[in-house]
Order: sequence, then structure tokens, then C-alpha cells
Amino acid sequence: MSSNPFFQDWKTPFGVPPFEQIKPEHFKPAFERAIAQHKAEIAAIVADTSAPTFANTIDAMEKAGASLDRVSKVFYNLTSSHTNDQLQAIQREMAPVLAAHGSEIDLNPVLFKRVDALYQTREQLTLTPEQKRVLERYHLSFVRAGAQLDEAAKTRMAAITQRLAVLSTQFGQNVLQDEKDYTLVLDKPEDLAGLPDFLLAASAQAAEERGLKGKHVITLSRSSIEPFLTFSARRDLRETAFKAWIMRGDNNDAQDNKAIIKEIVQLRIERANLLGYKTFADFKLADTMAKTPQAVEDLLMQVWGPARVRVGEERDELQAAAKAEGQAIKIEPWDWRYYAEKVRKAKYDLDAAEVKAYFQLDKMIEAMFYTANRLFGVTFTELKDIPKYQADVRAWEVKDKDGKLVGIFYGDNFARASKRSGAWMSSYRDQEKLRGDIRPIVVNNNNFAKGAAGEPTLLSFDDAETLFHEFGHGLHGLLSNTTYPYLSGTSVLRDFVELPSQIYEHWMAEPEILQRFAVHYKTGQPMPKELLEKILAARNFNQGFATIEYLSSALVDLEFHKLTDAKDLDVDAFEVATLKKIGMPDEVVMRHRTPHFSHIWSGDGYSAGYYSYMWAEVLDADGFNAFKEAGDIFDPATARKLYENIYSVGGTRDPMETYVKFRGRPPKVDALLEMRGLNTAVPRTN
Repeated sequence: MSSNPFFQDWKTPFGVPPFEQIKPEHFKPAFERAIAQHKAEIAAIVADTSAPTFANTIDAMEKAGASLDRVSKVFYNLTSSHTNDQLQAIQREMAPVLAAHGSEIDLNPVLFKRVDALYQTREQLTLTPEQKRVLERYHLSFVRAGAQLDEAAKTRMAAITQRLAVLSTQFGQNVLQDEKDYTLVLDKPEDLAGLPDFLLAASAQAAEERGLKGKHVITLSRSSIEPFLTFSARRDLRETAFKAWIMRGDNNDAQDNKAIIKEIVQLRIERANLLGYKTFADFKLADTMAKTPQAVEDLLMQVWGPARVRVGEERDELQAAAKAEGQAIKIEPWDWRYYAEKVRKAKYDLDAAEVKAYFQLDKMIEAMFYTANRLFGVTFTELKDIPKYQADVRAWEVKDKDGKLVGIFYGDNFARASKRSGAWMSSYRDQEKLRGDIRPIVVNNNNFAKGAAGEPTLLSFDDAETLFHEFGHGLHGLLSNTTYPYLSGTSVLRDFVELPSQIYEHWMAEPEILQRFAVHYKTGQPMPKELLEKILAARNFNQGFATIEYLSSALVDLEFHKLTDAKDLDVDAFEVATLKKIGMPDEVVMRHRTPHFSHIWSGDGYSAGYYSYMWAEVLDADGFNAFKEAGDIFDPATARKLYENIYSVGGTRDPMETYVKFRGRPPKVDALLEMRGLNTAVPRTN
């Protein structure tokens, strides 16, 4: 394996991974060598007989594991973005091995003793604010991993961690397989009734990619199925597609996830109990801005009430629209998007297909770069001759206003069978200054339906917001200016991490951006002022539906993780009972049903934490108002505060402290209700 790229220095431009040289068979030996190196580095710290200092303990731990980090980042980015059977097999094999390695470090008594000694005397040490923060975060991480437990409890904690790694890996692979396996083939002219040109082109492209040239295929990618549900006049096909979409991971077959979820919940409860918490939600939320399950529930229910009222009003409008067409039907979940589009057109004279013609992917990429340049002075130059892991991936060199390298940005925007669903930001290398001036390599993944050959890819308004959202995360990673890897970029508390992404969405919908970049893909003409006004007037249309879709998922997540015992858990029944308790409308389905809710089961990043988007929305709605109050969406002074207190500081400060430094005061929930148009929703008296 001397040719293994992971055993060599990378002579590539900017030190990016040499993707063309990396083969699946390289990963296992690379992991094995990197784990051994990391063990030796940790052993050297533990064997040090001198008194613990920040340099010989925290600095040393931060510098350890570089090889393992390099291998892991490439591997897990590929298993999410461009996987195959070989990579998935390695992923299943390595999940418990890597978990065991992590536990061995987290539960090492000598290592924790050194960290604890520094922590107990931190006020007497001469530390910078960032050093103090990284010490506190390391100590808390050890404690939350079980470092203070007795030996029997430590052994059990390690076993739980390994088993959870296996289960979360299997969960994610099951969902991907369900998505990969399903296609709705439209092979008769009547199957295409109502479908606009952009969807016909995209579904023809999807069919050709699957060897079905001349036909049309709808997949379970959100960018394929949501337009189909919006425009297809075939109610029977809408129902078929919708049920396949919501039943991912719930088909009582080899990919069924219910037993996996039950075991995950039980293991998480046991883990929380070992650490002295009553529930996993109590444990998980203790290290967030929210602090407690009650605080989360209070926020969500504060919005649920007005949203529940609004969704009832919206349902009545859809029902009336169906009746006006002579359809004696009850609005079902597979009807909602279809009739919502008709009502939108009638109320605002706004046609989603017409709007989409103005949202070209390439122009929206220009728009997000333009916004970043105006706010932060960064520029983007495309790199044509740089290693990439897939032909459609693009890359850019990012520089600051002085021409200094900021980092490398990869954009992977199209759906494919080898990519998991959804949209996310990740990194191949994080910014830091401890081991030199390390520049980040950041990647954004989306799942847009690719346009036909020679045709531009057209986005919906929501797709364009998603593009900006993920790029907000990307900027959080690119603009990071921290010394320690542990606090770099997006390494912040979970319910703060969505602020940089969600606040960035606001610029996409501003007239100044739309007038400049929303140009018709055929004529090149800018969006007419009348259409722009209609779009802005209709921004809060269907917000009851969108809010209920999201909130129901967040509340179900919270309820699962408030359980104290899951031995008799019936996953589907629990979901149904929870939705009944909160008064879920029959016509709306959770944005992510439990058996395919990857945010909370495929790893525990968002477990008991899906509320984070709403928590951050309070911050982003209130935060963007700072620009409105300044009278300029690119106000230089406000942009500087945004950079200095949000985008560049990583996890070096307490999140509320950093928000107040930006805004001048704590956030107010009123801005969120106003932004969603829910401040006028009045509860019914009947």
C-alpha cells in the first residue's frame, strides 16, 4: 500500500485531497495506521510525568490525531456525497472501531486527571480568553463522555457508544437505500398531465441516468418529488409518490428502521442515566443555549398555536379551491401542495413555474458570492483544474479584500443515487492557527434536480433559499479566525449553529439581489417589477403549513428523547400518539417522519435538537432587523459586527454573549412571528 495517498504528502493545489487517486481499498489501512498514530500521540501525553500545563496537555491533544482527522474527513464526506457498496461496507466495519477509539480517549483516567487539574486552577493560569474557553469545553466534553464514572460504568458507556455508532450508520444506509431503490416511472402521456417544462426536463434527465431514455422518472429527492406533488394533475400518482416518500424506512423490510430507533432511544436513555440525567433530552440540552426541555417546548408551543390557526385557514382555502373545480374530495396530504399552488396563483397571480424561470442555479451562485463580497469583502475565483470527487462538483478559491487566501470552497449541487438526501455543509480541512496558518476546505451539498443537457438548472424559491442557507454555513467555516481546531468554524453549540446559515437566507429574497440576479433563463431579462412585488407579497403564503410541518418534527424529536424507558416502545404508535396530543392537522405530515429522520437518528448531532432551526430563527429574524434598522442591507458597520461576533469567532465565546455583542441586546421572539406572518393569527373561539 505504498501508493496509498493517505501515506503521502498531498502535492495538490492548496493541499486538497487527491480525489482521483483515492480508492475505497485505501481507507481501511489508512484508518488503521491513523488510529495507531493517534493512540501513540495520546499515550505520550499520558506518559508525561511533568506537571500538566496547557501546552503539554491541551495543545498536545489539539495537535494529536491529524492523520486520523484527514482520513475521516475525506471518508465521511464521500459516504455522504458519493458513496458505493465498498464504502458502505467499510463504513459499517469502521463505525464501532472508531467509536471504541474515541471512548478509549474520553474515558482515560490519567488524561482526564491532567485536564481536570488544569480546569480546577484555570483562574490562576495565564490563559487567553480562547484558551480558557477551549479548556472549559475539553473538560465538559470529558465529563459528558463519562470520565468521572466508575470503571463498570465506563465499560458500559464505551459499549453504548460503539453500539450507537453501528445503529446510526445502519439507519442512514437504510434511508439511502430506500431512496435509491424507488422510482416512479411516467411512461404514458397522461402521466405527465400538469407537469411544467422544467420538471419534464429534470424527470427526463433522471430517467436517462437510470437507463430509461425517452421516459420520465420521479425520485424521492425533495427537488424531484415536491415539484411533482405541486404540479401533477394525476391525484392517484401524487398519492403513490407521496406515500413512498413518507414511508422511507417504514416498510417492514430489510431497510426498516423502527427496531433500530427503538434500540437507539433505549441506549440514549441509559447513557443519560449513567451521567445522572433523567432523560436524554435533559442530558443533551444541558449543553445548549436552551438548557432544558421545558425551554424548548415553551418556544415551540409559542409558535405552534398561531401556526395551528393559520394552517386551518389555509386548509379551508384549499378545500374551497378543490370544490370550485368540481372535486368532491377531502384535502389529503398529497393534495396540499397541488391546491396550494392553485390558491397562490389565484390570490397573487403567481405561478411557481413562471417564478422558477428566473432562478437559474448559476445566477444564484453569483448572487450568494456577490452578497458575501458586499458584506465581508471576500472574492471567489473558480478553479477548473483542481481534484474533484465527481464530475459535476465545482470549486472556488476564496480571498479576502487584501487578496489573502481565505480558503477553498467546493459546491456539489445535484441529486444523484450515490448521495444522501437533504442539504448540508461539511469540511475537508478546518481553519486553525495552532499548527500554522491552516486554511479551510469547505463543501456545500445540495440535491437539486439537474437541468437537461444544454439547459440551465432552475431552482424554486425554496431551493434558492436552501442554496443561501448552506452557503451561510459555508461562510461560517471559511471565515473562521480561531487558534484552536476544537473551536473552529461551526464548532459551536447546536442551537447556535443555524444562525449564520439562516441569517444569510434573508439576503436572497431582498429586492436588491433579486433585481440583479433573478434573470429569465431564455431572454436574460431581469425579473419584472410586478413579478418581484408578487413574490414578496406572497412570501408568507402557506406559512401555516410550512411551520406545522417543521414544528411537528421538532416536537416529536423532543418527545422521543423525554422518554425514561423505551423497552416497550412502538415507534409508529408513539409518533401517532404524540401528533394527536399536540393536535396535528390530518392534512399535514411531519417534514421528517420518524423512520427516516436522519437528523436525529443517523448520528446524534440534532437528537433532541431539531428545535435548533426555530431557536436560531428567533436570532436570525431579530439579527437581520439590525440591517433594516440601519437602512442598508449591506451597512458596513453592521456587517463588521456580524463578521466579528458571528462568522469569525467559532466557539470561542458563549453564544448569547456573542449575539448580544452583535445586536446590542438579547433577541426578541416577535421578529420570528412577524417574519412568518404568524403575528396576525388569532386563536379561534369555537
